Amino acid sequence: MDSRCSSSAGGGYSINSTPTSTRMESFETGEKKGISDVRRTFCLFVTFDLLFITLLWIIELNVNGGIRSQLEREVLQYDYHASFFDIFVLAVFRFMVLILAYAVCRLRHWWAIAITTAVSCAFLIVKVILSKVLPQENEELNRFQSLMDAERAPLMGPGPLSDGQFYSPPESVQVNSDEELDDKHDPEKDLIQQLT
Repeated sequence: MDSRCSSSAGGGYSINSTPTSTRMESFETGEKKGISDVRRTFCLFVTFDLLFITLLWIIELNVNGGIRSQLEREVLQYDYHASFFDIFVLAVFRFMVLILAYAVCRLRHWWAIAITTAVSCAFLIVKVILSKVLPQENEELNRFQSLMDAERAPLMGPGPLSDGQFYSPPESVQVNSDEELDDKHDPEKDLIQQLT
């Protein structure tokens, strides 16, 4: 313990008794040797992101009717509401900016990740709201309005005027008891009563 205290009080050495200049040299030589493991992992993650989005887009193209015809429809006849080409372009943008910033330029700041994340999130939120949510809401509103109009409409509209050609049963005699009703409607009883 005495040796550490005496060397730290003596001036140019730190608590670990390693000169500051030696540590600075190790940082300089560390950057020259190559990319660090953390940067390499991050660059692989960014590459995987691009490849995954590309694979999803190719699957979507193939499912919707063939890659060649869908490429022409989504790229050459681009429609913001129906095309996923813009999501692929966004993934390419993210890949290029992050690889350029962290692999080529070896930045040590987080601004490149923040900018690409903010741009990606803002674009995807706007695309989902404009192309999926708002049309679905309009469809639901139209369906609701048609139901409300149907409820307010009369159940039977005015039909053609009747000219008296409809069936009306003849008037029936009031019957007070069930026995009289049975007698009234039983033709055999009427025949028997006539014979006796």
